[in-house]
Amino acid sequence: MLYGFDIGGTKIELSVFNDKLEQLYSERVPTPQASYEEWLDVIVSLTKKADEMFNCKGTVGLGIPGFVNRNTGLAELANIRVADSRPILKDLSERLAREVRAENDANCFALSEAWAEENKEYPCVLGLILGTGFGGGIVFEGKVHSGQSGMAGELGHMQLNYHALKLLGWDKAPIYDCGCGNRACLDNYLSGRGFEMLYRDLKGEALKAKEIISRFYAGDKTAVEFVEFFIELCAVSLANIITAFDPNVLVLGGGLSNFDYLYEALPRALPTHLLRSAKVPLIKKAKYGDSGGVRGAAALFLK
Repeated sequence: MLYGFDIGGTKIELSVFNDKLEQLYSERVPTPQASYEEWLDVIVSLTKKADEMFNCKGTVGLGIPGFVNRNTGLAELANIRVADSRPILKDLSERLAREVRAENDANCFALSEAWAEENKEYPCVLGLILGTGFGGGIVFEGKVHSGQSGMAGELGHMQLNYHALKLLGWDKAPIYDCGCGNRACLDNYLSGRGFEMLYRDLKGEALKAKEIISRFYAGDKTAVEFVEFFIELCAVSLANIITAFDPNVLVLGGGLSNFDYLYEALPRALPTHLLRSAKVPLIKKAKYGDSGGVRGAAALFLK
């Protein structure tokens, strides 16, 4: 059996899958906040409970909001303080007497989509999350590419390029500080949060994304103008990522991925910003949504 954990700041979810990635069981518990030992105990307890339930010793994959540094073995988990800077894989592997693997939750999202039956034919799958933040993962031949230190895919911390700044207006471009310590990271522009912040600062009205989109579909001039601007901002920013990886398919997740206009507008906007011989990848909505994290974590052991 394949065990996938979605480790969050407020909850830990375990899901059990068979080798076809069909979900057989799921359980969710609060994330311990008191101590590292308690945090480890919860994961160990859920794992052993699943072992007993399915009479096996399942593989254990973790989807985490950060990454485990391959050079130090320490987890970098800013929003899970009890486990931050701890050797979580070493400690869990020792307690469970089996290998434990971990990847960034956005990488797990991308891996889950890459192992969808209709996507298995594609050698390169790029998964992008347009949610509270903007992030992504890149999968080659069914395996996550996480880089030499484990932080590959932190696409939200790429910064606005020349064309994006020109589009925003050199003298009036809203430059947002990022939690990583840098400024003008894509996390604050291509996310659902960024969508709302840009509308507020460029159009002078604070609205939720759903209201902006509703006004767009109703033909509101301001909303239509803003959405077309946002599509162009996405195109000039995503073109760099597409040029770097040349993916076969680009899968979108997160709340803003439910804005269906993206799937007809982005393919039109991208070619101008790509190399002449480049091919716009197939752009599609994520299939597994909120379950992508645990599913992708379980898939860390698939071959």
